[in-house]
Amino acid sequence: MSLETIEPVGMRVLISKDSEKKKTRGGIHLPDDAKTPVLTGRVVAISVQIESNPDYPLQKYDKVLIDPRNGIPVDFEKDNRLFIVPVEDIVAVFRKADTTSDSI
Repeated sequence: MSLETIEPVGMRVLISKDSEKKKTRGGIHLPDDAKTPVLTGRVVAISVQIESNPDYPLQKYDKVLIDPRNGIPVDFEKDNRLFIVPVEDIVAVFRKADTTSDSI
Protein backbone atom coordinates (compact mmCIF):
# COMPACT_ATOMS: atom_id res chain seq x y z
CA MET A 1 0.00 0.00 0.00
CA SER A 2 1.46 3.37 -0.98
CA LEU A 3 0.88 6.72 0.65
CA GLU A 4 -0.62 9.37 -1.61
CA THR A 5 0.45 12.99 -1.45
CA ILE A 6 -0.94 16.05 -3.16
CA GLU A 7 1.31 18.70 -4.64
CA PRO A 8 -0.42 21.67 -6.28
CA VAL A 9 0.97 22.81 -9.63
CA GLY A 10 0.82 26.19 -11.32
CA MET A 11 -0.36 29.13 -9.27
CA ARG A 12 -2.40 27.03 -6.82
CA VAL A 13 -2.44 26.24 -3.11
CA LEU A 14 -3.83 23.25 -1.21
CA ILE A 15 -6.12 24.44 1.60
CA SER A 16 -7.69 22.50 4.45
CA LYS A 17 -10.90 24.40 5.14
CA ASP A 18 -11.94 25.13 8.70
CA SER A 19 -14.93 23.22 10.05
CA GLU A 20 -18.31 24.85 9.77
CA LYS A 21 -19.65 26.74 12.75
CA LYS A 22 -22.28 25.05 14.87
CA LYS A 23 -22.78 28.08 17.12
CA THR A 24 -22.69 31.84 16.52
CA ARG A 25 -20.46 34.21 18.51
CA GLY A 26 -23.53 35.26 20.45
CA GLY A 27 -24.09 31.66 21.57
CA ILE A 28 -26.98 30.75 19.27
CA HIS A 29 -26.83 27.09 18.20
CA LEU A 30 -27.32 26.64 14.46
CA PRO A 31 -29.46 23.76 13.17
CA ASP A 32 -27.67 20.96 11.29
CA ASP A 33 -29.24 22.01 7.98
CA ALA A 34 -28.03 25.64 8.29
CA LYS A 35 -25.31 26.19 5.70
CA THR A 36 -22.86 28.95 6.49
CA PRO A 37 -20.09 29.42 3.93
CA VAL A 38 -16.67 28.55 5.28
CA LEU A 39 -14.18 31.10 4.06
CA THR A 40 -11.14 30.30 6.20
CA GLY A 41 -8.65 27.48 6.17
CA ARG A 42 -5.02 26.47 6.60
CA VAL A 43 -2.40 26.17 3.89
CA VAL A 44 -1.37 22.52 3.55
CA ALA A 45 0.86 22.75 0.46
CA ILE A 46 2.09 25.46 -1.90
CA SER A 47 3.12 25.00 -5.52
CA VAL A 48 6.79 25.53 -6.38
CA GLN A 49 5.91 28.59 -8.50
CA ILE A 50 4.28 30.36 -5.55
CA GLU A 51 6.94 29.26 -3.08
CA SER A 52 9.67 30.95 -5.14
CA ASN A 53 7.62 34.10 -5.86
CA PRO A 54 8.16 36.96 -3.35
CA ASP A 55 4.85 38.54 -4.41
CA TYR A 56 2.98 35.78 -2.53
CA PRO A 57 4.00 35.72 1.15
CA LEU A 58 2.37 32.35 1.85
CA GLN A 59 3.77 29.66 4.09
CA LYS A 60 2.62 26.20 5.06
CA TYR A 61 0.10 26.30 7.97
CA ASP A 62 -0.85 29.96 7.38
CA LYS A 63 -4.48 30.71 8.17
CA VAL A 64 -6.07 32.29 5.10
CA LEU A 65 -9.32 33.88 4.00
CA ILE A 66 -10.45 32.48 0.65
CA ASP A 67 -13.04 33.05 -2.04
CA PRO A 68 -14.35 29.46 -2.33
CA ARG A 69 -16.08 29.74 -5.71
CA ASN A 70 -13.12 28.47 -7.76
CA GLY A 71 -11.87 25.92 -5.24
CA ILE A 72 -11.62 22.35 -6.51
CA PRO A 73 -12.52 19.74 -3.88
CA VAL A 74 -9.98 16.93 -3.50
CA ASP A 75 -11.49 13.52 -2.84
CA PHE A 76 -8.63 12.51 -0.56
CA GLU A 77 -10.11 12.50 2.95
CA LYS A 78 -13.33 10.99 4.23
CA ASP A 79 -14.76 14.36 5.29
CA ASN A 80 -13.39 16.05 2.11
CA ARG A 81 -12.01 19.26 3.63
CA LEU A 82 -9.15 19.67 1.15
CA PHE A 83 -9.41 22.12 -1.74
CA ILE A 84 -7.04 23.25 -4.47
CA VAL A 85 -7.46 27.02 -4.68
CA PRO A 86 -5.97 29.44 -7.24
CA VAL A 87 -3.66 31.88 -5.49
CA GLU A 88 -5.80 34.77 -6.77
CA ASP A 89 -8.67 33.45 -4.62
CA ILE A 90 -6.67 33.83 -1.40
CA VAL A 91 -7.97 37.16 -0.21
CA ALA A 92 -5.96 37.57 3.01
CA VAL A 93 -3.47 35.91 5.32
CA PHE A 94 -4.02 36.13 9.07
CA ARG A 95 -0.87 37.35 10.86
CA LYS A 96 -0.28 38.07 14.53
CA ALA A 97 0.75 41.63 15.27
CA ASP A 98 4.32 42.09 16.49
CA THR A 99 3.86 43.45 20.03
CA THR A 100 7.57 43.51 20.85
CA SER A 101 8.42 46.49 18.62
CA ASP A 102 8.08 50.02 19.93
CA SER A 103 5.13 51.97 18.59
CA ILE A 104 5.01 55.73 18.18
